[in-house]
Amino acid sequence: MAGKSSKKAMTQTELVSELAKKCGLKKADVKSVFNALAEIALNEVKKAGEFTLPGFGKFVKATRKAREGRNPSTGAVIKIPAKTVVKFRVGKAMREAVAGK
Repeated sequence: MAGKSSKKAMTQTELVSELAKKCGLKKADVKSVFNALAEIALNEVKKAGEFTLPGFGKFVKATRKAREGRNPSTGAVIKIPAKTVVKFRVGKAMREAVAGK
């Protein structure tokens, strides 16, 4: 597959361990920070419609319009209702760093 590397993505446990090691903290403390950050992000997206994670990007609440789709097994047309979703927009600095600019 194009763009995919053979290296596996870091798991949550590996990420917590790496951050604990780099910051000199206990793994339980790092896990608590992640849980608190997720809770804060959720509340901010619900309340304000967006949450910025400095250095990474922004979570933004968006509304998808109702549309027609197809059942892949039967080919029948189905109606997909409108719904609210959360999208992540990568920040400029992260995007440029990954692109090698």
